[in-house]
Amino acid sequence: MRKRIISVFLAGLLACYALAVTGCGQKDGGKGSLTVFSYGEYMDPDVLEQFTEETGIEIKYEEALTPEEMYAKYKSGAIEYDLLCSTDYMLQKFINEGELQEIDIDTLENGGNIGDRYWELATAFDPENQYTVPFFWGTLGILYDTSRVKEPVDSWDVLFNGEYAGEIIMQNSMRDTYMAALKYLGYSLNTNDENEIREAQELLVEQKPDVQAYLVDEARDEVVAGNAVMAVVYSGEAYLGRQYNENLEYVVPKEGSNVWLDAWGVTKYCEDMEAAQQFLDFLCREDMARKNFEYIYYSTPNEAVIEALSEEERADETLVPPEEATENCEVCLQAEPEINDLMNELWKELKAD
Repeated sequence: MRKRIISVFLAGLLACYALAVTGCGQKDGGKGSLTVFSYGEYMDPDVLEQFTEETGIEIKYEEALTPEEMYAKYKSGAIEYDLLCSTDYMLQKFINEGELQEIDIDTLENGGNIGDRYWELATAFDPENQYTVPFFWGTLGILYDTSRVKEPVDSWDVLFNGEYAGEIIMQNSMRDTYMAALKYLGYSLNTNDENEIREAQELLVEQKPDVQAYLVDEARDEVVAGNAVMAVVYSGEAYLGRQYNENLEYVVPKEGSNVWLDAWGVTKYCEDMEAAQQFLDFLCREDMARKNFEYIYYSTPNEAVIEALSEEERADETLVPPEEATENCEVCLQAEPEINDLMNELWKELKAD
């Protein structure tokens, strides 16, 4: 996700760039400008600048920290965004609510750089590949310190067996934390069974005294610094963590996990579909996809970029998760409304002091 804390520097840079390009928070009536909505530090600023240089189309870049924040800002109607980049289950929500326009994928000259594997993953929330273009993807697993963990880690059990009390960081994300418990219990992360949700809640309540903190990107940093033994993190965060601490390893537990996919969509407010598709095609171009990949180091669905990686890089499962590592994984989808309400209620209870 779509999952980085916004740095003060980048936020300031992009804010200044946006103000120079368009009026604050206002559409430009489709006159050579696009307002795009994504996550902080999820796009190399050079890509935006080069797009404007090559096309003359100005970009106003707006940010959100989480999919839920993105949805709330979008639905507020304060800004009519032209394009947005979000994650699987939230894109499903946007599609189901009629917020996205169909994209003519066949007109994207660089669309063929996106591998079939990723278009197939996207069908979980966009069944006909009509509304979204894959951008980043990866897995959710456990980053752990091999110098402090007594045995090889291959199961979610290590988070719940009590052996590392006070040394565990869980994700500060309702869906991701419940996912770990549900998969450990042998259930689907997309279950709509109230009893299974409550069983996962019992497990997480029992685990809570062992949890040092519920964090997002800081989870990786705590393990890197040696302040925690293990953390539930995204594969891209695991890659970066291992660059700073050679004792760290990452595993997707054998019970399965979440394989996530972030993608771009064109909103119903966009009045210049031609410009929007130019932007999407530009992002699919190998050189631009490489820039974004090297900026964030999350797994890219752009096979032209993957093929240009070194043999060592392609063998790194945090950069290019192999198909066997995702066999028991699922794409996160929207829960039924009553189940989502239940999870929200239980999550608040879990996080309460």
